[in-house]
Amino acid sequence: MFTNSFKATRPDKPYKGLPMEGMIAKWYAKNGGRVSEQKLLVKKIKDALPAGGNVLEVAPGPGYLAIELAASPSYKVTALEISKTFIEIAQSNARKTNVEVQFRHGNASDMPFEDNTFDFIICVAAFKNFSQPVEAIREMYRVLRPNGKACIVDLRRDVPLATINKHIKDDLHMSGINAAFTKLVFRTFLLKNAYTKAQIESLVSQTNFGQAKIIEDALGMDIWLEK
Repeated sequence: MFTNSFKATRPDKPYKGLPMEGMIAKWYAKNGGRVSEQKLLVKKIKDALPAGGNVLEVAPGPGYLAIELAASPSYKVTALEISKTFIEIAQSNARKTNVEVQFRHGNASDMPFEDNTFDFIICVAAFKNFSQPVEAIREMYRVLRPNGKACIVDLRRDVPLATINKHIKDDLHMSGINAAFTKLVFRTFLLKNAYTKAQIESLVSQTNFGQAKIIEDALGMDIWLEK
């Protein structure tokens, strides 16, 4: 039943739902992530980041994490994004912080990179929106160098709504209309697109990675892959 859900997916549309362009992307850039949160993410993945490594962020959105990574001279950072609006916002953010990130426009399931290019890949809060998830994981494998690692951080489908509401209030510090709209997006879109641990294991088993190390927390899961 899980596999059949992908047969109806349009192969020419690389994302689920509405495109993150224009005003939608600009709203997300203001409300969907903060530099402080990206610092916590860097701390989480720092032990897997190779010194002098070539790092790829898939679906960077406004670019906060890619910029935080590029602030260290230890990494060369590239970011691949399907939204042209996000690329414009991310490039502007990078200029303001005076860091160098190569932002590329492209599809996660058909990456514009050579084989064996990157030492580490990170994808945060976007994988559930890919219309071709298996192909995206296969592309991660292809562009990783031997012994390279990838980490996908995303929401779990089985997260209780009470946990979502607490996250919006305590972590995102939202209230009023922004909080109400974000709760609606979680209920009607994000949770429906998110995966369970078992579903992720099924997806990964269809790729050369074979298996993943999955670490669950209150809100989501960290999916670790190694070539």
